[in-house]
Amino acid sequence: MIEVSVCIGSSCHLKGAYNVIQIFQQAIEDHQLHERVALKATFCMKQCRNKGVMVQVGSEKHSVTPEMARRFFADSILPLATV
Repeated sequence: MIEVSVCIGSSCHLKGAYNVIQIFQQAIEDHQLHERVALKATFCMKQCRNKGVMVQVGSEKHSVTPEMARRFFADSILPLATV
């Protein structure tokens, strides 16, 4: 199971955290990955200065804007979930 955590702290909330979560939820549904991807919300990851919302996939942290969330899911999460 791949664990994907999305920061919902104040800074990330203002940068569109809930939009990123919705996009990831829809992608998980579209690809039927409920058994392979665990999507979680978390509080501050201490990366508030980054441009986007902090997303942790496994142990790696990424900065993801709502505009790039679909592409990020396709490039970084989907390949791990379909192995």
